[in-house]
Amino acid sequence: MLNKVKTYIDTHKLLRSDGRYIVGLSGGADSVALLLILKELGYYVEAAHCNFHLRGKESQRDEEYCINLCREQSIKLHLTHFQTTEYAELHKVSIEMAARTLRYNYFETLRQDIGADAVCVAHRRDDSVETVLLNLVRGTGLRGLMGIRPRNKHIIRPLLACSKADIEAYLAVKGQAFVTDSSNLVADVKRNKLRLEVVPTLKEINPSFDETIMKMSENIGEAEKIINASLRNAFSSIVSVENGNAGTLFSQLQEGTPKLALPNLRIDIAALQSYVSPEYFLFYLLIPYGFTSPQVRSIASSLSSETGKEYITDSYTLLFDRKMMLVSQREKTAPKPLELPETGKYIYSEQCSVEVKEEVVDSSFTIPTATNEIVVDKTKVHFPLVLRRTVTADRFRPFGMRGSKLVSDYLTNLKVDAVSKRKQLVLVDGNGEIMWVVGRRSSETYHIGSTTTTALRIRFLSSKTADI
Repeated sequence: MLNKVKTYIDTHKLLRSDGRYIVGLSGGADSVALLLILKELGYYVEAAHCNFHLRGKESQRDEEYCINLCREQSIKLHLTHFQTTEYAELHKVSIEMAARTLRYNYFETLRQDIGADAVCVAHRRDDSVETVLLNLVRGTGLRGLMGIRPRNKHIIRPLLACSKADIEAYLAVKGQAFVTDSSNLVADVKRNKLRLEVVPTLKEINPSFDETIMKMSENIGEAEKIINASLRNAFSSIVSVENGNAGTLFSQLQEGTPKLALPNLRIDIAALQSYVSPEYFLFYLLIPYGFTSPQVRSIASSLSSETGKEYITDSYTLLFDRKMMLVSQREKTAPKPLELPETGKYIYSEQCSVEVKEEVVDSSFTIPTATNEIVVDKTKVHFPLVLRRTVTADRFRPFGMRGSKLVSDYLTNLKVDAVSKRKQLVLVDGNGEIMWVVGRRSSETYHIGSTTTTALRIRFLSSKTADI
C-alpha cells in the first residue's frame, strides 16, 4: 500500500520531501488512511477537520474521533465549525454545494495562514470512477471523462491509485478504527446511487470495471495533452484579447473556469474555420464565458452569418460583426442620457465625466489635438447639452465636410466594430444637432472661425474615450 501511494506521488510529482501539507480529515476510512500513510512515508502533515453540524451527534462523534486520533499520532489538528444549513439557505445552494464551498475555502485560508505547500484530500479510485459516470450521465466533453485529477492548484489527491478495498485492508492490518458517515449508506443522492447500485452491477459484467475506467481516463488525459498543444499553437492566430494577451487567457482557461471576469475578445472567423475543429475550439473558449453547449453548437454552425447575429449569456454577449465574432461583457443597465444645463463638470458614469468651460479666444488660445477634447464657438451653442449614446437615425456634419452623414455610416467607414458602435457617445446641442461624436470628430456647424471671440472647451475624461 505504501509503495503504491509513493509511486503515484512520484509519478505525478505531487509532494516534496521537505514540504508542509494539510490533510483534510473527516474521520472516515479514506482520510484516516491518507493521514497515516503520508506520515509513514515521512511527509510533514497537519490535519484539518470541518464540523458541518449536519448529522447531530454523529458530527460531534466525528470531531472527537479526529481529536483523539491526532493526539495519539502526535499530529497537529486544526478544527473549524460551520452552520452549513444557514449558509445554504442564505446563498440559495444545495447542502452538498454549501459544504464543499465552506470546506475548500477554509482549507485555502488555512494553507495560506500556516504557509503550507498544499492540501491533501482523500479521493480514491472509486470516487474518480463515480465522477466519470456522473459526467457521462449528465453529458460531458473530454475533460469530464478524465475523472478526478491528481492535482488542482493547491489541492492534491495522493490516493487516486487506491480502491476502497485497498484502504480498508491497510487499516485492518494496522488495527486502525475509523468512523462511518451513515448518510453514505443511503442511495438518496446521485453519487450514492451510482456507488451502491450502478457500479456493483457493472462490476458483475466486468470485475475490473474501475481499473478499466481509470485506464481510459489516463489515456484521455494523454490525448488531451496533444489537443491542448494544438489549441495553444492556434490560439493567438484566432483570438485577440482586449487590453490583454491571448497567451495569458489561454493559461487561465487551462486552469479551469476562472472566477474573475474574463476579457473581451475578437475571434477571427476565417482563422477559426481553418482550424482542424472549429466547434471544439469554440467549446474550449466559450464555455468558461457561460455559453451553453447548444449555443456553442449553433455558433459553430453559423460561422457564415451576417453582421448582427447575437448570442447572449447572463454576463457576456457574442456578436457577429463582418469577419469577426466579438465577445464582450454584458451591461446590466446602460447609462442614461446626461443633461448639461451650463458650463461645469458632470459625471456621466463611474468610468467617465465631461467638462465644459468657457475660454477667451486670444493669442494664447489653442486648438486641441487630443481625441478626447474639442473647442466650439460659444455663440453657436444652445444649452442644455445632452450626452447620450447614438441611435439609429443620428446624423451630423463631420468637421471639414459640407453635407451631413449618418453617424452609423461614419463609424462603419472608420471600421468601428459593432460593440463599440452600440456604446458610441454623442454630445447633442440644445437644438437637437450633434456637436460631437465623442472621441472621433466634432461637427462643422460649431467650428471656431475668424470672428469667434469666446469658445467652449469640452473635455471628455474616461479610461476609454470613445467606448463606454
